Amino acid sequence: MKDLQAYIEKEKAFRQMHMSSSTFVLPNAWDVASSKILASCGFKAIGTTSAGIAASLGYKDGQKISRKEMLESVAGIANSVPIPISVDLEAGYGKTIPEVLKTVHQAISVGCVGINLEDGVVDDKKAIYPLNLQVEKIVAIKELARSLKIPIFVNARIDLFWRLIGHEKERLQATMERAKAYREAGADCIFIPGVEDEKTIQRLRKGIASPINLLAGPGTPSIATLSQIGINRLSCGSGLFRVVYAKLNEVGTDIMQGESVAQSLQTPLSYKEMANMMKN
Repeated sequence: MKDLQAYIEKEKAFRQMHMSSSTFVLPNAWDVASSKILASCGFKAIGTTSAGIAASLGYKDGQKISRKEMLESVAGIANSVPIPISVDLEAGYGKTIPEVLKTVHQAISVGCVGINLEDGVVDDKKAIYPLNLQVEKIVAIKELARSLKIPIFVNARIDLFWRLIGHEKERLQATMERAKAYREAGADCIFIPGVEDEKTIQRLRKGIASPINLLAGPGTPSIATLSQIGINRLSCGSGLFRVVYAKLNEVGTDIMQGESVAQSLQTPLSYKEMANMMKN
């Protein structure tokens, strides 16, 4: 790590964002260009999207990309902007705790001040890892950070709602039980993707003592409503990536169907403006 003090200050600033009285939005980048554009928009921190990074390199999501390729992309993002970066580590890119710790250590080394760690089983979309195993991972990650004397913000993801595992009432209770265990293990924030119902969000907020991170979706309540409920963070996930590539697909299709190339390529973003966004 080039500048430990700068890293520590970024981690502190990122942690403080979760203490605000209003919900803050964390956009998710997939390469250097997207991270620079988002930083130029005024965002104070950026997350990465595992799905976006994988797709940008021709892979499906779900740890199909290698640890090396993923971290190379993340390093480019972290080195391209002066704001805090939180990396989506999926399930840790390892089957054992030492392998997961290797991934976390490398993420810290390239400058990431936060990590997402999910409990969904990589090769089984209807399963999550045993609670005790996930707790061991979080404890080990925090012990690693202490041994390195470098802080790391752990966003522990619970995939019960995302994967629709169990009956709805049982899912809610199991999520709160996991959240409590993850918090006691050292997690700094609890990430619960797949929840959009306002009443369910309110129940989760009442039952979870930690900061809560939700994933933006078509039915997600407004920022004002989430702030009133007390949700700390809202992530964009792969949403921005899909918006951009949907537009690319739309324009490419228009051109192939005989539309005017000049008209299809009309954009309010000039070449000069794009170049300015890419400045260091």
